Amino acid sequence: MSSRDIYGDAVKNALIKDGWAITEDPLRLAYGGKEVYVDLGAERTIAAEKNGQKIAVEIKSFLGKSDVKDLRDAIGQYVMYRDILLALKSERILYLAVTEDIYRSVFETPFSRLFMEREKLNLIIFDPDQEVIKQWIQQQ
Repeated sequence: MSSRDIYGDAVKNALIKDGWAITEDPLRLAYGGKEVYVDLGAERTIAAEKNGQKIAVEIKSFLGKSDVKDLRDAIGQYVMYRDILLALKSERILYLAVTEDIYRSVFETPFSRLFMEREKLNLIIFDPDQEVIKQWIQQQ
């Protein structure tokens, strides 16, 4: 079962509670004769600004036998989607959405921090039970 199946509704509801409108579910990206699908596209219009913020969100569950393999797959997918968004000159900012438990057990380790910093991973940390965003982490 994919993470989209497990946490898709929880992440969608959490984003909506946080003021985002889901604009694509999934978000289709096409480049060089290939297509990929990011789990969600969302947009938030800020009343004081003309331009709203746009994001693309890939949901990761880390339910495999190895968190290292799950991290490798998540980073690979993130880099692929980020590079396609850049090539398309998209204004969307890409995020990986992970639960609080996964953030603490996987992403707060020195091993993962190495890749988070080098690959500039943006994260959305969410509570799947309460369906709320707990933290946004955007790398500079």
